[in-house]
Order: sequence, then C-alpha cells, then structure tokens
Amino acid sequence: MTSITTFYLSRIIGQKVQDHYGIYLGTVRDLLVDPDPSNYPTGHPVVKGIKIKYSKNISFYSFENFHIEKVDGNLTVICDQLVELSKDEIDNNMYLADAVLDNQIVDLNGRKLVRVNDVRLVTISSGTFAVAVDIGIEGLLRRIGIVKPLKFLAGLWGGTIPSKFILWEDVETIDFSNLNIKLSKSYAKLQTLHPSDLADIIEDLGRKASTQVFSALDEEKAADVMEELDTETQVHILESLSIEKAADVLDKMPADEVADILDALEDERAEQLLNEMEKDTSQEVRELLVYPDHTVGSIMSSEVMSFNQNSTIEKVLEELRDKKPEFETLYNLFVTDDNEVLLATFSVRDVVISSPDVQIKQIMKPSPVHLRDYQKINEVAEIVSKYNLLAIPVVDKKNVLKGMVVIDDVIEDLIKKRRTNK
Repeated sequence: MTSITTFYLSRIIGQKVQDHYGIYLGTVRDLLVDPDPSNYPTGHPVVKGIKIKYSKNISFYSFENFHIEKVDGNLTVICDQLVELSKDEIDNNMYLADAVLDNQIVDLNGRKLVRVNDVRLVTISSGTFAVAVDIGIEGLLRRIGIVKPLKFLAGLWGGTIPSKFILWEDVETIDFSNLNIKLSKSYAKLQTLHPSDLADIIEDLGRKASTQVFSALDEEKAADVMEELDTETQVHILESLSIEKAADVLDKMPADEVADILDALEDERAEQLLNEMEKDTSQEVRELLVYPDHTVGSIMSSEVMSFNQNSTIEKVLEELRDKKPEFETLYNLFVTDDNEVLLATFSVRDVVISSPDVQIKQIMKPSPVHLRDYQKINEVAEIVSKYNLLAIPVVDKKNVLKGMVVIDDVIEDLIKKRRTNK
C-alpha cells in the first residue's frame, strides 16, 4: 500500500472508499473545493470535502480525514474518520468534477475558452490542492483508460501523446450553477482581462453562462465589456438582466453606444430601460435615438467638452481634472458662446504647452471643419480622410454644438472605400 501525493480527479471519481479495516463506505462522486480565490493566497484551491454515494444515499464529508493510496495498482480512497459537512459548507464550495471536468473554463493567459479533460491534484502536509487542469489529448485518453498502452505504442515509434496543462492560478471556472455564493468573488480573475478579450469569451459561452459571467462583473467593467460585445449578445444580456441592473450598466456607457444598443431592442424593453436610467443620461440617449440610422447624428458622441473663449488654461485643466473625461472626448476640445454655438476648437496639446494664465481665445482655431447632425453618414469618411482628423464637431442648422464624430465610428467605412478603390 503506497500513499499517493499526486493524482488526477478522473482516477478517483467512481473509486471505492474504505476505512482502515477495509470496510466499504461507498464510492467517490465528487470533490468539493473552495471557489473563492481570496481564501487560498497560493492560487491553488484546497479540497474541503468529498461527496460519497453508498447504495442510494449521498453524503458529504470533510476531506481532512481522507487520503489516497495505491492498492494492487489501483487507487483507493482511505478514510480515517467520517466528519459530515454542514449545509453551508456544501452550498458554498464548488463541486470540482461537476463544475470543471468536461466543462469550459477560461485560460487567462490564452484569453480564450478551453475544455477540461482532467484536473491534477497534489497532497502536501497542509492539505490537498487542485494545482492544474489538463486540456490535452493525454487527459482525454486517461479518462477512457487507454493512455498507458497508447503511450507504449507511441514510444515504440519514437512518438509522444500531446499533453497540455494550465496552472490553476491561470484559469477561471465558469460553471457555478450548484453554488449559493457571491459570483463577484468567484469571477475575480476575469476582472483582470481586457474588455475586448472578455467580450470574446462571453460571446463564446452559452446563453445562460454568458449572462451569469456578465452579471458578476462590476458595473464599470460590465459597461466596458458591453461596448465590445456583438449586437446579438448585447440584446440577449440586456433582456436577461433585471431592469435595474441593466440600467446601471448603461448609465456607465457613452450615450451614443447606449443609443445603438437600445435601437436593437424591442421598443417596450428600451423604454423601460430609459425610464430606469439616470435622467440626464436618458435624455441624451433619447435625443440621439431621434436621428435616422443613415445620418451623422445617429453615430455621433454627445459627450464633448466645450469652454468659453475667455476661460484660462488653468480653468480648463481644473475642469478636465474634475470631470475625468474618456480618452476619445479629448480628441478635440470646443469653444462655444453663451448659446452653445460652435466658434472654434483647440487641442490638449495646446493646453499642455500654454501658460496657465493664457486665455483660450489666444490658442483656439476659429471656423473649424464640422458636420451637420442630419448630414448623411456616407459623406463623413471623405471629410475625415481629407482633413486627417481624429474627431469632427457636429452642429445643428443653427450651428449649436450637438456632439462629435470620432474616427472609430467611421474607420470601417474608410477601409471599405479604400478596398473598393483598389
């Protein structure tokens, strides 16, 4: 009888459990691990419990009194003492086989979904830990019990069977359906991914899992991810979330992005969200929704920063620090009169190189190139290309500043035209 320190989850699921006297106690159905990464600073979740089936009965016990041994070449689970888990411990721990084995997880380094074929565990003096997931062919062959003979045959021909492991600290599990825990803690690792990478992952998930993962993100992250999702996934998630949760996320997004999303929703759902959103944001979105799809107003951003020409550079800097605008908002800064009529533009560079007491009228560029809010979108790409602009102000028929169109909104049109002209 040999004590095992490293083993695979697939090898002990279905194995018999016995005490030191050899009395049969049941078969292993699953292991329970703590899913909260803050509870295991080493990055490896500790095995807290074991699920055992005896006849028709299912029981959960503390894993502290269990160890794995090899008897006559087979793994056997030995129990020193049966200590039942409390209901809270059962509810708040993750079923390792059920939630991970054969399921999709996120490879944080590869920033993609992968399928788990097995889980590698190790026992040390402080407990038993899940240390890696096996996503290679070897893990799959191990599951069906033919890895050893195939390895032998491959060796005869000088070949190998591919194996691929991902350390546990570099993965994030997705399926927490059996748990009654705070998902925001369980998905903490996902918060570290770039919004576009996280959006790609969410789009690849099933409908239920995509909503579950998205719901676990904090509002700022959720808003950034929502902007990166395709329209179909955006609609699905907004229809799945509560009105309150969905509105909170939309409130964190640029008004033009929100308008595009709501335009794809059923009118009734869109109206419910607008009514739930903050009044100022909702009003901005409603104004954008008025514009037909083919017009500049439908793609412009209403989040712009305008100043009086008599303001000083010092005042501009104070307002920028106070409002902390998004990066795109800083593509162009605008000068308007008391009626919000567009007079001129100036750049962040102008601000940086000027003295604090300099007035805006000393650095501004009058009569800027601009667009009309009801102008056709297909005219924008040519103007952006001609004047080499990152952003163009948008005005109404009275020259009142309504917003701006940034290059991101027209770049696809530019690329399409260039390809057509080749």
